[in-house]
Amino acid sequence: MKPYLRLFDFSQKVDYKTEILAGLTVAMTMMPESLSFAILAGLPPLVGLYAAFIMGLITSIFGGRPGLISGGAGATVVVLIALMQSHGIEYVFATVVLAGLIQIVVGLFKLGKFIRLVPQPVMFGFVNGLAVIIFMAQLEQFKTVANGQSTWMTGEPLLIMAGLVALTIALVVFFPRITKAIPPSLGAIIVVFLLVIGFNIDTRTVRDIASVSGGFPPFHIPEVPFTLDTLEIIFPYALVMAGVALTEGLLTLNLVDEITATRGNGNRECLAQGGANILNGFFFGMGGCPMIAQTLVNLSAGARARLSGIVAALTILLIIFFGAPIIERVPMAALTGVMIMVAIGTFEWLSFKIINKMPKQDVFVGILVAVITIWLHNLALAVLIGVIISALVFAWDSATRIRARKHVDANGVKHYEIYGPLFFGSVATFTEKFDVLNDPEEVIIDFKDSRVADMSGIEALNKLTERYHKAGKKLHLRHLSEDCRLLLKNAEAVIDVNILEDPIYHVAADK
Repeated sequence: MKPYLRLFDFSQKVDYKTEILAGLTVAMTMMPESLSFAILAGLPPLVGLYAAFIMGLITSIFGGRPGLISGGAGATVVVLIALMQSHGIEYVFATVVLAGLIQIVVGLFKLGKFIRLVPQPVMFGFVNGLAVIIFMAQLEQFKTVANGQSTWMTGEPLLIMAGLVALTIALVVFFPRITKAIPPSLGAIIVVFLLVIGFNIDTRTVRDIASVSGGFPPFHIPEVPFTLDTLEIIFPYALVMAGVALTEGLLTLNLVDEITATRGNGNRECLAQGGANILNGFFFGMGGCPMIAQTLVNLSAGARARLSGIVAALTILLIIFFGAPIIERVPMAALTGVMIMVAIGTFEWLSFKIINKMPKQDVFVGILVAVITIWLHNLALAVLIGVIISALVFAWDSATRIRARKHVDANGVKHYEIYGPLFFGSVATFTEKFDVLNDPEEVIIDFKDSRVADMSGIEALNKLTERYHKAGKKLHLRHLSEDCRLLLKNAEAVIDVNILEDPIYHVAADK
């Protein structure tokens, strides 16, 4: 198959009915969220819908895996709020373009693979924190705005809203027992919509958020000065936006991999996100990234191919063109109930069952990531902190594992057989193993069951060989890799090279 044909996965078996219905469901749940985040950032509402269309279409066709849904996500929009307030919408568009370019660079240099460094406890904390955020965001639908102030609903409006949300949740749960012809989320939205229209129930609708009527996204070059001063303003925002989008996107890709037992392409996803964000900046979109909630809606509806994402994006565009009068009458209670079910389905309930079997440090990391995710609503920062703490815990644990088995052979030669990795964390413990003053005239240090992992280990060996040299003793270093031998400046005369037995590995990174 030609390379450009592989982009569309024509060889994949597609259930067209399931994909189309899943795409319609995704579009229904994506629109209110994109509108809300655009309004939150002080952007025109249509800028959010344009982002949902462009991100959804481009990433569904060219992205790293089928089933992943992208749109105008809150994680990236939050980054741009301060810039919007200080410099205006044109600088926002320029920032989105630059963020897209950064994402393409990440994809071209194949840096997406570093998402593998995220440990499972961090994933548990990330997913659980996200589930709580999705749930808490739905509570905002139970508030009304009067005189610029947000207050909780009371009386009949509250009862109607709560009743319709409860009905939606019940329909999502029990709809599959009635029919599997359409996704339960879409079925629930349709039933509640018809109920509200048929009985003329007074409740909050999509129209209460914003109008969704408009035209095709217009081409527009951001009107900003092409100077270093402009770059100095937008680059920090673009860098953070690109980082947040890639982190959330690649984590979502990992999550879909686990659910579908397949594997996506992180670097290809980086390229697709970058291209979509560049188009956003030139076509009046606020940018975005993969949306976990909508992705889970898509998967729960049975979608496994790219078609559902394409259908969702085109549906949003058609609604902008023609369907606004109908979609604006969809009750927010129906969409709220669907998203609450998404939050319940997102939560890793398995983590409660295995929490007593996990190491204490893993439990701590998982809880910390969840708390930071919920508290700061910054998914990238939460994951970064979790990865750093996990790495430090691993380094400490590995540092305590280095051992040296000592014995003196029949010829009076003392042997040190090293076990465990030699790196920055274990250097001090390694150095303490040797008794240079009291060792015999000839000493052998064997690294057959060890590995020198970084330059700190190399420097520790340099200092050790220097100590034995000053003591006038003969030292042999065996089973070191070739690059270690090249880097050991004090060891030319003391390394025994055995080509048949010496390991082939490289300090710090494998080729």
